[in-house]
Order: sequence, then structure tokens, then C-alpha cells
Amino acid sequence: MSDSYNQSRTHSIDRLKLEFRASKVSNHVIDVIGFPVAASPFDAQVKTILEWASNHESKVIFVANVHMLMEAYWHSDFSFILKEADLVTPDGMPLVWMMRLMGSHEQNRVSGLDLLLSLCKLAPLQNISIFFLGSELKILESIRMKLEHEFPNLKIAGMEPLPFRPLTPAEDKAVIQKIHESGTQLVLVSLGCPKQEYWMNQHKGKIPAVMIGLGGALPVFAGFQKRAPLWMRNSGLEWLYRLIQEPRRLWGRYTKTIPPFIWLALIQLITSKLKVNSSKRSS
Repeated sequence: MSDSYNQSRTHSIDRLKLEFRASKVSNHVIDVIGFPVAASPFDAQVKTILEWASNHESKVIFVANVHMLMEAYWHSDFSFILKEADLVTPDGMPLVWMMRLMGSHEQNRVSGLDLLLSLCKLAPLQNISIFFLGSELKILESIRMKLEHEFPNLKIAGMEPLPFRPLTPAEDKAVIQKIHESGTQLVLVSLGCPKQEYWMNQHKGKIPAVMIGLGGALPVFAGFQKRAPLWMRNSGLEWLYRLIQEPRRLWGRYTKTIPPFIWLALIQLITSKLKVNSSKRSS
């Protein structure tokens, strides 16, 4: 056989191996202070989301940071909901660092804004439409204009702002009907944590689409808030950048959640290390 044929065959086999590895690793999770976070590369997680969407599967995806995990740690009902999610991505860098220390050495960040950009780019290639649910009307209008400019091939199935108060049964039924009639496969939910996660959990099975809680990603994409520079994001200082922008809203949250998370993470790491050493001595 020719060298070109052998090279092509080798390339095809390597590609299939990579795809198989990605599909396998997408089901792997790492325990972070008691909660399962998906331990797979960014591209593999996006691939999984698009596969679910193309099949109109009703799935729930949480984009997790320290705040979300601590909310789950303190509230048993939210803990149950988090553990029931189909995919929990590591948004915050502290989660990524923890996962690397726990064995997922090549783990990268899977943030809400990066997910949004990637899905808007790749969804049209599979004829997948996106429905935006929640946030404010002015933010959604800005997002529509930006999407039409940056992703002209993206099909926007609908945009529906929601009030901050709980919906009445009639209002909720109307929202579900709108999503159904739109035929969308992806619903990006922006109600803030943990409200959006409760909403998605309550509507799993009622909405034949992948639901992703994006929280603060939409105002940043719309230009109402600035995103931290890349070096700050990579070094885990995005929280500081956000704190400078919104000190009143975030100061209390950070002082309440970051210290106990660090304490719980240290306990987990020490316990894990002791178990490994004990296992080595016994063997």
C-alpha cells in the first residue's frame, strides 16, 4: 500500500481514538467538596451538549463556581438538585485547581461565557437553534444585535425576559408553550444562582431541550459588564475584577463563600492524601 494511504489510515484511527476518549471522559467526574464536577476538556463537554441538543434531549447543565458549591453544601435541597444535574462544568478556577490536584491534571476551565460563544459558533453547523430565557429586555435586545453581527448564521428561536418574582402557574405554562412552539434544542437560562438551577430542575422532562444556566454571562456578552483580562482569568483573579466592578453585591458573597470553600478543599485534599498513603502501606 502507498505511504499516503497508510498516513491517511493512521490519521483516521488516531481521530477515532480521540473521539472515543472524549466521549468516555465526558462521563468522568471529580468530587469537589462532595459534589460531582465533569472532568473532561472544554471541547469534549461542548461536543456532549451539542449531541444532546441535536437529539432534543431534556438535559440540565449547571455552570459551577465556588458560590454554587457552597450554596449546595449549606442547603440540602439544592445539594440534591446539583447532584441530579446531567452535567456540572468547572467554571471557577478554584474548582479547576482542585480537580487538577485530585487527579484530573489537564483539566481546563469551562466557563459560562466561553460556552455561550462556542455554542453560538457551532450550533448553526448542526442546525441547532437557541432560546434565551431570563435576564432583562434591554440585555436581550443588545445580545440579539451582537449575535446578528458576530454569528449571522445562528438561529435565535426566541428571547423571553422573566420577572424577578416567581411565575404564576399560568405564566409558567405559557413559557413552556413558547419554548415548545419555537422548536429550540438549546435553552440558555439567566435567572441567577440558585434560582435558575431550581427552574431547570423543575422543568426537566417538560422541555425537550438542553437547558444551561448561564447566570452572569449574558450581561457580560451584551456589554453591560466588562470581562476580566485573560491573564486575570487564567490566574484565578477574575473574582477580584468582578468585585471591583460590583463591590456592594459581591463583597458579602465572597467573604461568606471563599474562606469555607478553602477550608473544605484543604480537608478533602488532606484526607485524600492520607487514604493514598494508607493504601500504599497496606499493599
